[in-house]
Amino acid sequence: MDRFEPIAQTALRELREETGIEAELGALIEVYEIMEPPSAAYPDGFHYVLIDYLARWVSGEPVAGDDADQACFVTLEAALDLVVEDDLKDVLLKSSALRRRGGPIKL
Repeated sequence: MDRFEPIAQTALRELREETGIEAELGALIEVYEIMEPPSAAYPDGFHYVLIDYLARWVSGEPVAGDDADQACFVTLEAALDLVVEDDLKDVLLKSSALRRRGGPIKL
């Protein structure tokens, strides 16, 4: 996040930089706080706050950024099969429910 950059703009910029996708931002899906205390796997532990928004694709073909092996469009069912983390599955299910109720809500 750039200093003084609104969160909504940050979300769209990160999407564009990491995937090459242009989108319109919609409703807030959820804010997730993920904490892992120090352990053998994570000696320093970590604390993340993730803010997830619904977005509607406008243009661009997905291209994996430096933090992903691949990027592509898939069905909800395929995405749920690919995702391991419970919080990411929750985002997928909540975003699907929001879309069924009328699509993205313009901020």
